[in-house]
Amino acid sequence: MFPLPSQVLRQREGLLADTPFPLLLHALMVEERTCTLELKVRQREKRITFEDGAPVACNSNLLHETLGKYLVEKGRLTEGDYQKSLAESVSSGMQLGGLLVQKGLISPFDLYKQLQANLAHKLLDCFRWTEAKYRLIADVEHPDATVRANTAQLILTGVSTQLPFDTVATHFTFTDDRRFGQMPGVESAPKLSSKDARLFQALRQRPTFNELLERTGFDMDSVLRRLYALCLLGVAGFAEDVDARAEELARKAPAVAPAPEPVFTPVPVQAQQAPSGTPFSDEDEAARNALVGAFLNHRSLDPFALLDVPEDVQPVALRKAFLAAADRCSPLRFQTSELKEKAEGMLAAYARAYGSLSEPEQNALWKKRRQAHREKARSNTGRPSTAEQFRIRTDLLDATTQFDEAKRRLEARNFAGAFEYFEYACDIDPRPLYQAHRAWARYLMKPEAHGRLVLQELQELTRQDPGLEEGWAFLGDVARGEGQWALAEDALRKAFKLNPQQRRYVALIQEIARRR
Repeated sequence: MFPLPSQVLRQREGLLADTPFPLLLHALMVEERTCTLELKVRQREKRITFEDGAPVACNSNLLHETLGKYLVEKGRLTEGDYQKSLAESVSSGMQLGGLLVQKGLISPFDLYKQLQANLAHKLLDCFRWTEAKYRLIADVEHPDATVRANTAQLILTGVSTQLPFDTVATHFTFTDDRRFGQMPGVESAPKLSSKDARLFQALRQRPTFNELLERTGFDMDSVLRRLYALCLLGVAGFAEDVDARAEELARKAPAVAPAPEPVFTPVPVQAQQAPSGTPFSDEDEAARNALVGAFLNHRSLDPFALLDVPEDVQPVALRKAFLAAADRCSPLRFQTSELKEKAEGMLAAYARAYGSLSEPEQNALWKKRRQAHREKARSNTGRPSTAEQFRIRTDLLDATTQFDEAKRRLEARNFAGAFEYFEYACDIDPRPLYQAHRAWARYLMKPEAHGRLVLQELQELTRQDPGLEEGWAFLGDVARGEGQWALAEDALRKAFKLNPQQRRYVALIQEIARRR
């Protein structure tokens, strides 16, 4: 059904049109690769860092995907605070996330959550980059902040919502008589939504694709997308592959003698006692923030800074510092799996730091590295100015800038130029507003050739976003030009309902009534 992960990764570069993004993600996950995946399409670029098969960072040249802009868009940060913090971050060299925590604009726990969401946002956007070139790079730039994405969940969500349907239909082919089923022996599977779970349960009956459509009641798009994702992840497959997998598991299973009948000994019922001992720290905001803050920063610290000890620390003091740090982040203090996992990660980091400083050779090596870093900092006189750093940091692709330029060209009746810049804006950030303007500019370039296509585009956009006033207005104008008076009147009435202050809609509706 799909090429083996080793075969997918054998080619170090290529086109996502030939090797779809979810296929690459799955191959890197199965092979547990640590590498960088570089994506380029026209003026857009992204570099995704993988550690042991999981995405842990994504550098993008799209302005709205930077952490600060993302926080502003989500309402977690005001534009004023963002601009002040950005300028301070550039002048001080401190990372924006750490600076926001230091200024009290966001807590470490909330910052971690937003970093996770921002990473997922960047990665999901890659599913629609079907025209991109990709390159696998062995070198890895380890990010300072430790955030990991769940690859299986990412594939299921991205294929279901972002991957173009044409890509799914091209790379997932089968005949009408092929039957599908649930793959046995799957140890880990993504969390399923109610819609995903309904389709997955229907696979128990070994249906064909058409039978799956009937039993779920979903449309072809929804079923094909979800089936593609589940088959790629190995939790579903063709019926013959399911049987072959079941036989393989049966052969590998050791022969087990039948267990003897259990003998139960009555136990006297005791009064239930209230739990005793140290309460968990999950609900303690200070303890939670301390743990997550340490987890976010620990990768950027050397062993001395991590354990907060001087370079001439003595063995007894080093041991006390390690025990104190390990006690602060003990996994026994936390109950939820998310916080317990971070505590375990910090305990392992403290143990590695303690081991490095306890060994004389490693201790001396880390001292040399620190000395070299200090000398480099003292001799670095060619540091760019604050203005230059700010320019470099903000030299990103901004959809709003492209959109404003497109509207200026549209007003100047430069329809081809406007379409080009609307296309840039949609490339960077495919908002329905930008797509509606792009469709309108496309129509104005060649009304006689693009009328039917633009009508379809605008009808689909208004279906997806019924509150898009510009979409209804453009739909009304295009329908008028195409002589579809009923559609034009209906669209303009909906635009007027969204914006009763716009009297132009009333005049056009009255004109259509006279024509009809």
